[in-house]
Amino acid sequence: IHEGHVISAQELTLLLQPLFTQNSRNLVLFLQDRLSVDDFTYLSESYGNKNPFQNEILQSSPSSLVLPAVDCKATRYLLGVLQESGDWKLTNVTNLNVSELELNASNPNLLVVQLQPLASGLKEISTLEAIAENDKIIGRVTMDLQERGIHFSVIYTAVRPSRISRRTDAVVQLRRQLMAADEEDSLSYPPLNVTIGNHTCILFYAGNFSLKARGSVLIDLTNATFLTRDVDISASECSDSNTTLSLKYTKPVNGISTLEIRFLMANKFYEGSARKWSTLDSVEIVQDGEKFAEFSASAISAPAEYSFHCQLVGTSDLYPARLVPSNHEAENWDIFISKLQIQGFNVINNQFSYASDCTGFFTPGIWMALVTSLILLWILTYGIHMIMQLTTNNRFDDPKGPALSVPQTE
Repeated sequence: IHEGHVISAQELTLLLQPLFTQNSRNLVLFLQDRLSVDDFTYLSESYGNKNPFQNEILQSSPSSLVLPAVDCKATRYLLGVLQESGDWKLTNVTNLNVSELELNASNPNLLVVQLQPLASGLKEISTLEAIAENDKIIGRVTMDLQERGIHFSVIYTAVRPSRISRRTDAVVQLRRQLMAADEEDSLSYPPLNVTIGNHTCILFYAGNFSLKARGSVLIDLTNATFLTRDVDISASECSDSNTTLSLKYTKPVNGISTLEIRFLMANKFYEGSARKWSTLDSVEIVQDGEKFAEFSASAISAPAEYSFHCQLVGTSDLYPARLVPSNHEAENWDIFISKLQIQGFNVINNQFSYASDCTGFFTPGIWMALVTSLILLWILTYGIHMIMQLTTNNRFDDPKGPALSVPQTE
């Protein structure tokens, strides 16, 4: 592979052909939210003895292949390509205990292991700790398979890159256009859509969709929602005035059998603005069909013809759009959603409409610039005022005459 070459989807399919033709067709796909080849060198060199990459699977394997740069579109549909390449038995590993799985080595098996996200936004988890934990998960899963005498191949990749290089062939373009294009390229999966009949009525997208139960159990639902689509949306409802997005997950983590998350949206006419607005009234979490947690989300709204977008949505006080617990059970949950975009009304051509962002016109940067400018302007005004108060003597001493006497009153 030449340096700087980005592997396309067609090239990736050709490179993976040996996995589909070999005798042992057990494949383990370790999927992370973001990863770049620079992460291996940066984290291993910068942290010294705290190198998070301890596994030597790549060196000990009889054959290996490292692809420094792969097109986002190729990794976006990688799971679909693997499934179409053969009659695989797909198994989503959530409890990370392979010894309990019933694998028939005579048939092809595809194990998809969802690793802990690196950009979870939860302050307690750093990138180094998340990488180290994922490295332990990879070692634990592969060790279990080796102890059971199962021959297998491993793919370790991510749904999007952690570092995006600026294109050097478009320097003359505006920086804002470059950022918009890079943001579009980094979109690693299509939004989740709810279709009733032939009409798409709900669109939902998030860069990261995570929950934290009782302050300790991290539940990452990003890949299950948007990549593997291991989510049940059949209970979702749509109408002209009310829409409910229902996301049901089966055994997302140990100790939770079923988990349902509902987004309740309304479309109402407001006389003050003389137009209809769509609002996200509340978010509900139902665990195992019994424990019910409710969060109010009165600050999340957009014109009915628009979609709603916000960089950070969750239970933290620092987020622009906050979900406030409405009952006692809700206090046991923490919600983190990054790059949220949702639309529950007036969906056209299965695409998001123009987005109404949660960030107001006066951002923190604008406020800081205004306050700084006012302080500097006050200092300048005070300085000019003091200079204008300076006076000069109108009488001077004559060395040949008597001494000049100036009264104190003058």
